[in-house]
Amino acid sequence: MTKTAATGALLGLALGDALGFPTEFNDVPSILAKCGPWREMELPGPVAYITDDTQMTLAVARGLRTGMERGSLGPKRFERPLREEFVDWFHSPENNRAPGRTCLVACQRLDSDRPWQDASQIHSKGCGANMRVAPLGLVPGLTEEQRSGAAQLQAALTHGHPTGLAASDLTARAVHLLARGTEPTGLVGQLRSYALESRTLYREHWLGDLWRRSQDPSPEHFIARGWDDCLEVLERLEAALRHINPEVDPCLATGEGWIAEEALATGLLCFLLFVDEPLLALRRAACTSGDSDSIACLAGAFAGARLGADAWPAAWVERVEHRDELLGFGAQWDTAGR
Repeated sequence: MTKTAATGALLGLALGDALGFPTEFNDVPSILAKCGPWREMELPGPVAYITDDTQMTLAVARGLRTGMERGSLGPKRFERPLREEFVDWFHSPENNRAPGRTCLVACQRLDSDRPWQDASQIHSKGCGANMRVAPLGLVPGLTEEQRSGAAQLQAALTHGHPTGLAASDLTARAVHLLARGTEPTGLVGQLRSYALESRTLYREHWLGDLWRRSQDPSPEHFIARGWDDCLEVLERLEAALRHINPEVDPCLATGEGWIAEEALATGLLCFLLFVDEPLLALRRAACTSGDSDSIACLAGAFAGARLGADAWPAAWVERVEHRDELLGFGAQWDTAGR
């Protein structure tokens, strides 16, 4: 693993979230009028407030820590603490950062004795599941099966649509590959190969009978719909990388990011346009017409996983909300991964 990949990714995610928070729901001309040239966008302050994206990323990190402290990570060992974290988030007075409706409805339903599969919103593939999945790509000691299964499970607790599961799995995979030193030029090809290999693999051990809440005739048919959506958007991403002008809103090429596969693709696009200029990647992602905080938090996670903690200026890191907890998880995972 890159020396400080976990710290870099978690900080990048939170910084992107904070940078994109004030521009969410705005079109690009409005953002430029409010913030000035996008290449010069500054982190708001004196405190850089994050959104539900970072709040729920930390909930996943805490649930993951608790589950792994109890032994080898498995579905019950992960689902129980994660469910508790999501319910705590739902009831928190800090849950006032424009959270998504799917997360709110599902977490309210999780606050009960019902099976989590009955709380999951089976028809929602909003981006709320894959903007929080980065910890699964960063924590050391997981097998590929555990990483994939846990990434899909954390998505499925709220967003049960197969594209929500597949996009979360792919996002964790991208973060993991970058943290392990994969060159950005080969990243999209590796993700496409992974999607093709996974296309009809329904992880019943982790998901149980979730698929039966859908209208699909089989679990394989159910999960293939999600991977096919992701494969289609990866094709759009590859086409965009061949001809896109960085001055043009990336959402026009790969989507506005309100749904899972488009958030992944547009976050990747912003990162890949500026692989060695992480602040420009964040700024480009924050100056978009779509779900700017989620797009920017994903771009930041990718950039930080590749470049480490030194990617981010100290003056920004000092101001980001929840800095100490982000640094604590990053240091723990970076140290354990050496």
